[in-house]
Amino acid sequence: MRHLTEKEVYLPNIQKLAGESIQFSNAFAQQSLCAPSRNSILTGRRPDALHLYDFYSYWRDFVGNFSTMPQLFKEFGFDTYSVGKIFHPGKSSNFTDDYPYSWSEIPYHPPTERYRNAAVCKDRKTKKLQKNLICPVTVKTHPGRTLPDMETLKRSIDILSQRNRSKPFLLAVGFHKPHIPLKYPHQYLKRVPISEVNPPNNRYMPKGMPSVAWHPWCDVRYRDDIKALNISFPMGIMPTKWTLKIRQSYYAASLYVDDLIGQLMGYVDNNTIVVLTSDHGWSLGENGLWAKYSNFDVALKVPLIFKIPGQTPRSITTPVELIDIFPTLIELVGLKQTTSKCKSFNDKSTLCFDGKSLVNIMRNNNATFTARKSYSISQYPRPSVRPTINSDKPRLKNIKIMGYSIRTKKYRYTEWISFNNTQFTRNWNKMYGIELYNHMVDGEESNNLHFDPNYIHVRQKLSRMLRSHIDPNFKRAVRSI
Repeated sequence: MRHLTEKEVYLPNIQKLAGESIQFSNAFAQQSLCAPSRNSILTGRRPDALHLYDFYSYWRDFVGNFSTMPQLFKEFGFDTYSVGKIFHPGKSSNFTDDYPYSWSEIPYHPPTERYRNAAVCKDRKTKKLQKNLICPVTVKTHPGRTLPDMETLKRSIDILSQRNRSKPFLLAVGFHKPHIPLKYPHQYLKRVPISEVNPPNNRYMPKGMPSVAWHPWCDVRYRDDIKALNISFPMGIMPTKWTLKIRQSYYAASLYVDDLIGQLMGYVDNNTIVVLTSDHGWSLGENGLWAKYSNFDVALKVPLIFKIPGQTPRSITTPVELIDIFPTLIELVGLKQTTSKCKSFNDKSTLCFDGKSLVNIMRNNNATFTARKSYSISQYPRPSVRPTINSDKPRLKNIKIMGYSIRTKKYRYTEWISFNNTQFTRNWNKMYGIELYNHMVDGEESNNLHFDPNYIHVRQKLSRMLRSHIDPNFKRAVRSI
């Protein structure tokens, strides 16, 4: 789920939770793709440390036997449960969701997930069932007479109601919506009148955007309803009418999940730490882009909310990262002494992480935290400079370019550089594109300031910050930009 504002859609249950919690309004994923982001969150390590940028390797076999957050909790006597989408299913979690390492019980996946991409969306004109992007459904006639997220909610409530209360627990609940297809109970569409849905400020590819930053959003354009529009590949733009319709359904799907979260919170007692977040955001037509697969704010920015017993609610604007969740939670529950900060991306220590605990900043020690770090680092791979059929989700063997991005409170700065997919090395001298956006005046990142002479010192400072964080040998590669 992307970081939605009240100007887009009001989510009452999430807003209520945020009002009782510590809310980070500038939280960012490390890669805007499901499997790399989820493994990154759960191990506390960056995609570069896991060598995972796609869906097709398991870190314990491919890189190192790194511990996960639920694994550590389990080893310290917690019952740990996985319900819904937590690890990305498949090879990236060994086809087991990392069971039994991470979980006390076999992870639960809703039975109706088998219909996730089935042709169950009725076309209004032909009345035929299609595999559509926009797919409001009548639940009682849907296969199984329910939806996956409803099953996830029921299983989660059962665990909360029936668990062994003599033991501490970690319950990870993964709702799927508003992931595509945008399938949700049809009544939610009525709560988002199309007349109240606004288009993005700029729905075209902006001047100055390097072509390597663009992606063709294939998973959107190949859905039956969007395919019928015959949008040119790879740079075609979504028609205005459909831009509004997709945004409307994304908001409706978000309202659906908001209701499920409200129901779940009714079973959570006041002594339980609650964390709400997402694995990445989603473009809704900004700059002509849809889905994830980029280094833009809309694809990386996510909600991050901590409800902590006894902690005063507040909103924090300092940029933070999803890899910070692991060290934060283990400090909150008193396990801090068991882990350490990783010394480098090549640190093979079982118990270390790349993130940092947010406890200090939660306790108003903002100066100490800001002095350590006040920016977020993300990345996205590309197979080529020009968008191709596999630009969205390139396999490791096809990755030739890596876009590294740094986000401060004011700026997002990105360098697209040469990347060696077997040695996992970078060539900072071989550049394919540079981006600089000023969020004080350009929240949708539509004006690339890289070529603006007024920003030369900003570019140079952000380049040094980015490279020093990514590559310890950056001094040999730095050149004037």
